[in-house]
Amino acid sequence: MDVLPLVGLIAASAAVAGAARRTPVPAPLLLVAIGLAASYVPGIPEYTLDPHIVLPLILPPLLHTAALESSYLDLRANIRPVALLSVGYVLFATVAVGWLAYELIPDLPLTAALVLGAVIAPPDAVAATAIARRVGLPSRITTILQGESLVNDATAITAYKVALAAAVGEGASWAGGIKEFLVAAVGGVGVGLLLMVPLHWLRTHLKEAVLQNTLSLLIPFVAYAAAEQVGASGVLAVVTVALYLGHRSWQVDFETRLQEAAVWKVVAFILESAVFALIGLQLRVVVEDLGEYSVGQAVWYAVGVFFFVVVIRFVWSYPATYLPWCLSSRIRARESETDWKRPLIVSWAGMRGVVSLAIAFSIPLVTEDGTPFPGRNLVLFLTFTTVIGTLVVQGLTLPPLIKYLKLPGRDVQAETLAEAQAQSVASTAAEERVDELMRDQRNCLPEPLQDRLHTVLERRRNSVWERLGQPNPVTGESADGTYRRLAREAIAAEREVFVRMRDERRIDDEMMRTLLRKLDLEEAAAYREVDD
Repeated sequence: MDVLPLVGLIAASAAVAGAARRTPVPAPLLLVAIGLAASYVPGIPEYTLDPHIVLPLILPPLLHTAALESSYLDLRANIRPVALLSVGYVLFATVAVGWLAYELIPDLPLTAALVLGAVIAPPDAVAATAIARRVGLPSRITTILQGESLVNDATAITAYKVALAAAVGEGASWAGGIKEFLVAAVGGVGVGLLLMVPLHWLRTHLKEAVLQNTLSLLIPFVAYAAAEQVGASGVLAVVTVALYLGHRSWQVDFETRLQEAAVWKVVAFILESAVFALIGLQLRVVVEDLGEYSVGQAVWYAVGVFFFVVVIRFVWSYPATYLPWCLSSRIRARESETDWKRPLIVSWAGMRGVVSLAIAFSIPLVTEDGTPFPGRNLVLFLTFTTVIGTLVVQGLTLPPLIKYLKLPGRDVQAETLAEAQAQSVASTAAEERVDELMRDQRNCLPEPLQDRLHTVLERRRNSVWERLGQPNPVTGESADGTYRRLAREAIAAEREVFVRMRDERRIDDEMMRTLLRKLDLEEAAAYREVDD
């Protein structure tokens, strides 16, 4: 196996994603653009999306890391809009797009058109949420987009299987389709519920952080494979397990959490970068395989499908937002008003991604009777153009649209105040616990160490309040910011001494690594600013 093309793809996509952080263009869009340009560069290998790799090997870890970072409580509080988008909208889009394609494209059977509808129905919110964080969208909209992206792939894959069975001649009915959907949904959640408790028990009982993180890397693949093995939705199994583990991550020891956060951050960065680059690199493949359709015809159909895909998300989002509010007094009591801007942003954030392309590439070449699958090449092309069109058009215009609408972003001052209040309550409880323990003779400490314990707790309580104070007129830093900077400088000075002592052979390498690790953990746990 030639690994150089794979290594080249990962290295190049990581470099582009890193460079995008220094530009106003979101990384997913820049990666797609570079991929489009590179697809025709002589000497670039032909990267074809293999659904047997994307669905079981790339999708699970991306879903897992997204679900780990999601809030189970926030998702539960927004279950209605999330369900309406991730299930209702996907099924609506499957039928609506399928009907349009059937009417628009001559000689395309309705069953093949419904396959196309299922393929391009699920939005990929990776790009949308990345942009949302960058421009500071309200947390509820971000939660809804994240929740939709965690579940809609399962709905689309199930709808695709039903439509494909009818298209290839295996037979399908409404009753059979509903049954398959229920089996996939209930079975996927069921497998996740069965796995989440024993997996969490393993995580909390393994004693070494390396073993715990090895298990963490295996979990999404285990959950996905177990569910698919019994005919259930692997997507829902992965999401169910990850939401539970993320909700109870506080029960895992600190070293595991630090390592796990770093590991999954790297995994997500590599996979997301490579995935968006792969989307752009498919241009040459889909154009060359158009077959009996001319490029002009295909482009005309692509424009129609893209326009309709954008419109029907608005057609679904506004009624799905306002009708429940109008019909239910309980919803009106919880949500005093419904802002027209939220469904507008949610509608415009319906960008498609790699899952749609992976499903499209899994369409078989022939039907049950051995005849070519009707319109397969055109379906691939329309899927590709819809993915590119939504990423480029909606992705580039979403940030200015958000700024134009002047949506209220995160209230940093209110968040800092809430953090300070929570920290104050926690520090008070910690001081009471320390005082209680100190009364036991077994916990007797010299007075300097007792004072150090109380100083640490007092420092932790005051640090957040200091961020609310007046900044330094010279540096613009808060007192807490200055403290963190000076603490990092002190740690850096200690680190230099340890290295110099190693070089002078006063300590060996093993001792130096032990001392440096303690400094690293201290800096990470106590002094590091939050990257987000």
